[in-house]
Amino acid sequence: MIKDLFKKRKSIEQVEESKELAPKFNEDGLIPVVTTDFKSGEVLMQGYMNKEAFYKTITLGEAVYYSRSRKSLWHKGKTSGYVQTIKEIRIDDDQDCVWLKVDLNGGASCHVGYKSCFYRSIPFGKNSADSGVVLEFKEKEKVFDPKKVYKDSPNPTKL
Repeated sequence: MIKDLFKKRKSIEQVEESKELAPKFNEDGLIPVVTTDFKSGEVLMQGYMNKEAFYKTITLGEAVYYSRSRKSLWHKGKTSGYVQTIKEIRIDDDQDCVWLKVDLNGGASCHVGYKSCFYRSIPFGKNSADSGVVLEFKEKEKVFDPKKVYKDSPNPTKL
């Protein structure tokens, strides 16, 4: 049961030094989540969980997020087949951010079809802003074709 899993935050010592899971969800009831590839350490994505998604992630052993664009739970890979199997879950020092280390079943994490959602690099340095920023693709090929996988499902990216 969710309420039994997450403890009420009582003190700084409890949050920082105890063995109690007392996550801090923001005013929208969400906690940020950074997800990395268990084998390579590569950052795959950043998302959010509400209490239910966090609970399901812990109990299922698969990543479940809260989609802010769809306003619903999002069991990663349920549609595409690219499920993120949990290998380790960590929480930061003040328990307001989660880190998932996952095994990528199928090798993709991004709804655009790339392995990682962070598939482009931003140039930086003194002259970068003056010359205009041009993103560099670090991943050259997609793991899957999103049009074939998601068919007529609406794109979660909002303008």
